[in-house]
Amino acid sequence: MSSTDSESETSVTKASSTPVLEWYSKLYSRRVDIVGDYAGNELFLIEGDSLLLECFSDKHIDFDPGFQLLHATYVVEHFLRGLVSRRCSFHIAFFDQHRELCVPLFVSTANREKYLLARAAIIRHLRANLASVLPEVEVHVFSSVRSDAFAEYLRSTDVYFIMAHDGASFSSMRKRQLLRKNLDAFKDEEQAAQGNELRVKTMFRLLIYWFIERGYNTALVNGLEWRDTKVVTTILERPHRTKRAMLSATPEMAQEDPKTDANGSGSAMLKKIQSAGQSGLSEREYLTVIIATKLGAKNEAFNKHSRAFLRHTALLSQLRLSERRLEVTDLPEDATTFLRELYSELQTLLESPHWGNDINKLKPTCDIADLFDGRVFAACVQDSSLGEGKRYEVLLNAVRTLHGADPSDLSDPEDSPSEKSRTTDTKLSRTTNTYTVLPFSNSVFEKHLGPIQLEVDRSGDIVDASSARIFQELTHWHNSKRPIDPKLREEQMAKSQKQQFFARRRNQWFMAEMQSYAASLTNAVGKVLEPEIITTGTKTKPTTRPANDKQDENVTPKPSSKAPKKGAGARKQAIMADIAANKNKKDEVTSDKLLSGWRTTCSGFEKDQSSMAKYQKAKQYLITLNNDLKREVLESEVRLYMLNVLLGLWMSHCRDNSKQDGLHVTALIFDIISSFAKLRTPITKTIATSIQSSISSLGLPQVPIPSPVGDRPLAFQFVLKNSSGLDLLIPLPSRQFQLLHCGPYFERSIDSAPDPRVPFEPDAWQRKVLDEIDAKRSLLVVAPTSAGKTFISFYAMKQVLESNDDDILVYVAPTKALVNQIAAEVQARFSKTYKYPGNSVWGIHTRDYRINNPTGCQILVTVPHILQIMLMAPVNANSWSRRVKWIIFDEVHSIGQAEDGLVWEQLLLLAPCPILALSATIGNPDEFSAWLTSTQRAVGNDLTMVSHPHRYSDLRKFIYTAPKSFNFRGLSEDRAFARLGLDGRKDFTFLHPVASLTNRTRGVPRDLSLESRDCFMLWETMAKYQNSTYKVDASLDPSNLPQVVKKADIIKWEAALKSVLHDWIADTESPYESVLEHLSRPVKELEDRLRKEEAKDQDAEDEEIEKPDDDEVDVHHSVESILPMLADLHEQDALPGIIFNYDRGLCERICRVLMSQLESSETAWKESSPKWKSTIQKWEEWKKAMTKAGKRGPPKLSKKKGGGGDEEGLTKEDLLRDTANNEASPWASFDPTLPQEGFHFADNKKLAREHLAKYEKDLIRREVPQYLLDAMRRGIGVHHAGMNRKYRQVVEMLFRKGYLRVVVATGTLALGINMPCKTVIFSGDSVFLTALNYRQAAGRAGRRGFDMLGNVVFHGISISKIHRLISSRLPDLNGHFPITTTLVLRLFTLLNESKNSPFAVSSVNALLSQPRLYLGGEESKMTVLHHLRFSIEYLRRQFLLDSRGAPLNFAGCVSHLYFTENSAFAFHALLKDGFFHQLCANVNTGPEPVLKELMLTMAHLFGRQYCRQADEEFVEEVVKRSPSIVFLPSMPKQAADVLRKHNESTLDIFTAYVQTFVDQHVQHADDTLPLTQVKVGGDSTADSSKLRRRSPTTVRSSFVALSGHGDAFESVHDLCKTSRSGVFLEEAVVPYVGLYPEESELPLNAYLYDFFMHGDIKALATANRIRSGDVWFVLNDFSMVLATIVTSLSNFMNLTSQSDLSDIRGEGDESEERKEDNLLPEDSGYETASTVSGQTKTGPVTQDLPIQVKKKKKVFDSWDDDDDDEEEVAAEIAAKEKQRDLEMQKLQDKPAWEEGTGLLNVLKAFQLLREDFDVKFRAMWA
Repeated sequence: MSSTDSESETSVTKASSTPVLEWYSKLYSRRVDIVGDYAGNELFLIEGDSLLLECFSDKHIDFDPGFQLLHATYVVEHFLRGLVSRRCSFHIAFFDQHRELCVPLFVSTANREKYLLARAAIIRHLRANLASVLPEVEVHVFSSVRSDAFAEYLRSTDVYFIMAHDGASFSSMRKRQLLRKNLDAFKDEEQAAQGNELRVKTMFRLLIYWFIERGYNTALVNGLEWRDTKVVTTILERPHRTKRAMLSATPEMAQEDPKTDANGSGSAMLKKIQSAGQSGLSEREYLTVIIATKLGAKNEAFNKHSRAFLRHTALLSQLRLSERRLEVTDLPEDATTFLRELYSELQTLLESPHWGNDINKLKPTCDIADLFDGRVFAACVQDSSLGEGKRYEVLLNAVRTLHGADPSDLSDPEDSPSEKSRTTDTKLSRTTNTYTVLPFSNSVFEKHLGPIQLEVDRSGDIVDASSARIFQELTHWHNSKRPIDPKLREEQMAKSQKQQFFARRRNQWFMAEMQSYAASLTNAVGKVLEPEIITTGTKTKPTTRPANDKQDENVTPKPSSKAPKKGAGARKQAIMADIAANKNKKDEVTSDKLLSGWRTTCSGFEKDQSSMAKYQKAKQYLITLNNDLKREVLESEVRLYMLNVLLGLWMSHCRDNSKQDGLHVTALIFDIISSFAKLRTPITKTIATSIQSSISSLGLPQVPIPSPVGDRPLAFQFVLKNSSGLDLLIPLPSRQFQLLHCGPYFERSIDSAPDPRVPFEPDAWQRKVLDEIDAKRSLLVVAPTSAGKTFISFYAMKQVLESNDDDILVYVAPTKALVNQIAAEVQARFSKTYKYPGNSVWGIHTRDYRINNPTGCQILVTVPHILQIMLMAPVNANSWSRRVKWIIFDEVHSIGQAEDGLVWEQLLLLAPCPILALSATIGNPDEFSAWLTSTQRAVGNDLTMVSHPHRYSDLRKFIYTAPKSFNFRGLSEDRAFARLGLDGRKDFTFLHPVASLTNRTRGVPRDLSLESRDCFMLWETMAKYQNSTYKVDASLDPSNLPQVVKKADIIKWEAALKSVLHDWIADTESPYESVLEHLSRPVKELEDRLRKEEAKDQDAEDEEIEKPDDDEVDVHHSVESILPMLADLHEQDALPGIIFNYDRGLCERICRVLMSQLESSETAWKESSPKWKSTIQKWEEWKKAMTKAGKRGPPKLSKKKGGGGDEEGLTKEDLLRDTANNEASPWASFDPTLPQEGFHFADNKKLAREHLAKYEKDLIRREVPQYLLDAMRRGIGVHHAGMNRKYRQVVEMLFRKGYLRVVVATGTLALGINMPCKTVIFSGDSVFLTALNYRQAAGRAGRRGFDMLGNVVFHGISISKIHRLISSRLPDLNGHFPITTTLVLRLFTLLNESKNSPFAVSSVNALLSQPRLYLGGEESKMTVLHHLRFSIEYLRRQFLLDSRGAPLNFAGCVSHLYFTENSAFAFHALLKDGFFHQLCANVNTGPEPVLKELMLTMAHLFGRQYCRQADEEFVEEVVKRSPSIVFLPSMPKQAADVLRKHNESTLDIFTAYVQTFVDQHVQHADDTLPLTQVKVGGDSTADSSKLRRRSPTTVRSSFVALSGHGDAFESVHDLCKTSRSGVFLEEAVVPYVGLYPEESELPLNAYLYDFFMHGDIKALATANRIRSGDVWFVLNDFSMVLATIVTSLSNFMNLTSQSDLSDIRGEGDESEERKEDNLLPEDSGYETASTVSGQTKTGPVTQDLPIQVKKKKKVFDSWDDDDDDEEEVAAEIAAKEKQRDLEMQKLQDKPAWEEGTGLLNVLKAFQLLREDFDVKFRAMWA
């Protein structure tokens, strides 16, 4: 490449670098687990050179001087193996255009060839060896991203996202280069390096831009972390628009063209070797021979080194890998020159397009991964006798064959090697010291740890001086029996009394709320729940009486004490006969009244002109028939009237020749006719005749009609009597009509049969569930939303309640919203009276609040963390825990979450009883069931999986595209009637599920569901395109279906069709593409239209770029287009609906925009509407008249002559009439400020205005923003985790009641919440909109008992993403390694403090008896036990356990911080070694610097969040504009020293773990590459004694040892990353925290420290890039850490009464509770179990302080008195501050018997830090 070209290219790069770097700096990102939280099993593409750059930057690899190619290959394979083992699905693509990008920055020009050769060798190795082991991992090489081949690859392969590097520089590499190089030489290269760095960054970011513009998100390969079974990295999200200046930019690289063997000399040489009979060579040996020959021919001076190269290759095939850990040997200059030529020639040959094809014909072993070892070659140069032998002779002969002669210069010289080269190996003797563990013996753990033989250090461990002093102080504090200062005790008693007073009031208020919440819930058929009275001792038998007829099941008949007299039976029969006769007479009279009333009602219906209104009124009337007599007399006739109304509608369609438009009506007609067959009440002859007439006239299939009994005239005229001459026949064949239009109405039962255990007819799978529960066997139930899982939990609950008063069932839910709902359902379903006070049917226990006593209730509803705390609490081990008989794990797929999945897994392993695990979305149910079965069997339980794949109601998918222009003038008054789905709407495009199966490699997802219409369309299309080879079997013709089709028939037909479809998809010769093209036509037409519009409007878009908020990701779609969509849905009668968007801030923005549009449109309408002006004028006139008449209250307008006009006067009689009948006035409730009809979505018929006002009042007092209250009035709600709890609850209730008809939500409503809606809308894309979340959220639509069909609408999401969501299979569930160090410590605490209770022992045995400890893990029990033993050793070394397993010193504090895992141990190290003691010594005299340094230290330990590496480039600009420093400063030196020492100790322990495990259990050599499983090396037949070898490694991988590394490790990360194969070592569960910045490649976000310094949440969002919706949560988490530390230290020092661990919360939760306390009324009117004095019969007994509740001077009798409230709140805060100051003084003025104030100062400092932090936290929301 000429210099001119180079300069030109450089200028282009510089010109384009500024916009792309600026674009990249503003790109928003999230760190997520790409497996569990993002992609699941989706295919992604790894950009090959990004992968190589990340791996080649590994500081362990010796590229210079040794060039350890095999080590580099191992690092690449190790990375890929990490992805494969975590079930990632990926391809790798290399682009020759980017080949130079694999070379790390600051690599010298002289060494670049090594990296390029490594690239070529690794590509060849992967392509040759990977296919046989992992054929699904494809490796491709393309010339560039613009190549036709790559374009075709993207077209044919459904890639979800790209994994790439962003070119961010490695500061650690830069430091390393500085240390290695001469400083002057480094300065010379600095300028060139900076230019190269800019070029590389620009190239990578242009590449990222190129992919993002094409719809692919990018995951960064740099900064990727392995956390247990998770792959955590940064996802770059696609912005909405990009500047035009960048649109033409494509990633081009300034580089030389790849070197290729243009003349094919390699091919010719291969043929020559083969023709000479030289066979049996490997690919490496062929390459060696060819290159040695070429170099020898090129330069005779190279012959000597060519021989060394041949001997080197011979040695590589003979030496064991463990023998190749060699000393570095310097090379002479001529050898270095030879190597440069060698690398160039090897690279040329490997990159040749001919080489792969030519060598594959010979089928040799591909051992290119070990093509060159720089250290072995150097040894061969030094000693010319090394490597000589048979293999060398074979290679030498092959070279001679190619030369065509036997030149003497290829023979080795006879001279003997120099003394230097014959250096004996002085380092072969192993000098490793055997690690000795501290003594440990525990009877419970002993039987599990018995097989592990370790050398014990009998001398024990010595405590250093500082720790000893601290432990001595601890002993003093902990063992002190002297009472605390009486004054302080009194203050605590007063505080405790106040807390208990508020707790009682809060509990009562929650109970009242729960009653209201329960009233909004409905059962599976949409009816209000009726509580069932439970009695213990005997099972209640279900009766056939309706739920409405209540009967007291607690009433026990008194036994008769007298014997029956003679003749008593006859008298009794006579009495019963009289009673029956009297009843019949009464029924006859009542029947006449009912009929009379029905006739009156019916005539009223007939006066309504709207058929829709008639039908709806009749439907409502039918619901009022709430007893047997009413149903018997009227039900059949009311149903006939509904049929009559529909027939009238159909007749009007027939008269207008619009039968096709009315087929939806005939579907409903057929459904009503079919409903008569299920009636249990008699029908008259007239009704039977009318039904038969309807069937005949419309040509409907014959359905069974009940036999008529008697007759009577109808209360209305049946329309078919006047239909003579009118053709009413449906214009479709019967089955086609049913399949296309009646599918949602089909009979749904599947093998259903009566069962006395439940009040409905359960399907076969449901009966199996009941049988398993009766047998007390564990269950895994996998069934979609609305399939009927709900009853399972309540059946088990009922069993527990009936058994006795002591047994407990625990219901575990993943979210607090679901906890509330389940508890409310229990409240609504069950009622029971208890013998002892304090007991209750149910209780709630979360960190936020409790309702009822958690240990006194029989059904505890809670979240995973709280259940774990309760099971691990020693106080419960001998009481509560043993009473737990069932645990229900709802939404059990939550085990796959990155955050809380570990707790789910631990609970499943520790469960002391049978379990019920429920989920709708498990991708690998068979594997999960197998794992769960093994875990249950380990504790003596059997487990059965019951799977039911069918939804009750079908879902129909549509894509919404907004109209180009939309002028909103109010919602339409006319709504569609009887139309299901959104078909025919202009802006909604129907999406057939099969149209999403665009990627044939996916096949057909297991849970892809087709409704009857989909099946018919699929059959019709397949039949159309079938051919002689691919036929559709005649048995699949719809004509073979029964005359009356049921859902069960469709399920069988669907399975058969999908079987054929599966075969066609798998066969590329099949006509599947034609089928796909046909079914995709509507979507393809939409795509074409959108593409044209996008191209047309591109310029306009550039000028009007929508600017998002500074702190949020760009909006991917137009929020303004949501209103026209909702207007369409309203008109189609497809509301209520839930709009899902996974960004909290965007949910609120959608609400604001909707409100703005509705309000502005209403204002415009009011200004221009004559009708509105007239209404206001009349209202004003009325007010004047009322004022004149001297009346008070809202004026009511007389109805005289339509309300009167301008000319009408109001007489005194009018006014008196209005006064007497206020209710009749149309103005009684008129309020011009309320939203007017057409400009709101609320259904005001569902909620009285006074009830809404009450809700509003509650929310105003909770400071809910005004726009949310305004939105509520307009029928719109917002629901996400950041919302006020009460507001969320009100939204749920009002949505269920039907008042709110639009809710905008994140995923909070997706998990099991009873929020039935007709339509679910996915508005806007998100990283979190995954296949799993899509299925969860879509399940809210079409809920059982509410809608016959659910609509799913996609809005603002790319069509490719939509296809992926529908066609993706659910992600497999991966587990976690559950035996964390904190869990081990907590188990010892449980054992010790419960005195080895049976429950505690069984918990340990359950955990350690598992054959396969975690889902997806190997059966490696011995590895687990070794890991456990060294976790115990760690706890011993940290003085947290004694030799018998009893907790010591700060064990309680560490256990309390279990939720922070490794951070807790780093905190403990600083506490134990005196750092906090020294830091806090001056807290009394100079608190500010102490708190600042304390906060900095804590920010290093807790709540760690990393930034991108690239953020370092922009941080200076960010800091200039913000009070944040963004990146965390270094930890205080003394703290860093302590942590370093702690980490070194941890490293020693876990290095010993690997070593001992290898010594005892690992027999195989570590010589197999981790991914391709290629075995490397030979059997050491060569004499290796002449090599300058270092002793082989035991712990370190032999592949890493090639670069000279031994068994000494720099860090725990180093150990985990480079330890040998065959040993389980998971970094996430090793108790250490890496020191920042020295052990981190990513910048650490200073958001906690920044907030503490400035308290500015906007700065956290804009500078620290913490999402505004997440700020509250991350700060609250840290506040909870501080609260836990303060509480734990206070408890330990006996300064406060013992606190329950589950009571500790962050300040955010505490503030919300305080606010609620201030709003509580004095008496809610409800009494709950926890407010009743008295203990549970078997629960733990604790002595409460005496409580004397004094009456307050002020009672909350008026909630409007805001000023007084504020004064009281302020007074309470002042009192608390005064009390805090008193406590501080008491702590400072310690009693005379105390020795030392070290720990007291630490406690005081943390109290001050907590208070300071919480003050800022509170102020943030003030």
